[in-house]
Amino acid sequence: MTARKPARSLSAVPSTLRIPLAARASGDAMFPQVAVRDAYAAGILEQIRDDGQPLPEDRATIYGILARTRRFRALAQDFLKQHPGARVVNMGCGLSHYFQWLDDGKSRMTDADLPEVLELRRELLPDTHPRHDVCELDLTAPDWWEQLSLPRKRNAQPVFLFTEGVLMYLEPEQVQAVLTTFGERAPAGSVLAFDAMCWLAVGRARQHPSVRTTGAEFRWGLRRPAELTQPHPRLHLDATYRVLEGMGLPYTLFAPMVLLLLGVPIYAVYSLRATDPADT
Repeated sequence: MTARKPARSLSAVPSTLRIPLAARASGDAMFPQVAVRDAYAAGILEQIRDDGQPLPEDRATIYGILARTRRFRALAQDFLKQHPGARVVNMGCGLSHYFQWLDDGKSRMTDADLPEVLELRRELLPDTHPRHDVCELDLTAPDWWEQLSLPRKRNAQPVFLFTEGVLMYLEPEQVQAVLTTFGERAPAGSVLAFDAMCWLAVGRARQHPSVRTTGAEFRWGLRRPAELTQPHPRLHLDATYRVLEGMGLPYTLFAPMVLLLLGVPIYAVYSLRATDPADT
């Protein structure tokens, strides 16, 4: 039996990494229709589950994490089919392991997060492949693009960036700065995928069954889809994927009404693309 690692105290937002880890470790049996078959999650969770923190039990959260995992995975896989050997970056990776699904024999993947997260990650997830590396990243810093050593020129090979369960914890101006940098710096054809809650969630993390125990707070929520492309003229919204609709009939039936009332889905995955002027 693998020895458990000693409990490590993470700050509020980084500590939310336990939520998707637990969902991927045990959610497949609960929701086989969105199973992800994560080969690493259960083993990692076993090593850290003695830290005294409760595991997520609310079904909507578990379903949502599995569904968004499948969406991010599918978006990245489709991108790599179009751009063989491209680079994929998971910004705010936590203890996820997408390389198990995205290794096509050519792709290069970077898992990036804050130093306190990577310290824990290196203990629990040893390096697995020369084309898979980790990198320290502060997504709120102006030079986050440089921290990741991403392309300096727009005519370089496109990159696929995604950030999962991260942007809702940033201030609105910080989210806008991330989108602006992507729009300004990304090679044409690059994709930025992310999940976002609607504006109604802001300031209400205490009402979330899983997040409320972490001390983290929701600081940004989307009001209008146009907010995603306003930061830079090269940004194009490729698609919106409503995460919870497949969970059951009530979610499917009420989704159009919610969209009409709120202007955006309660929770969704969005895919932004950096375009050439000729494409717009």
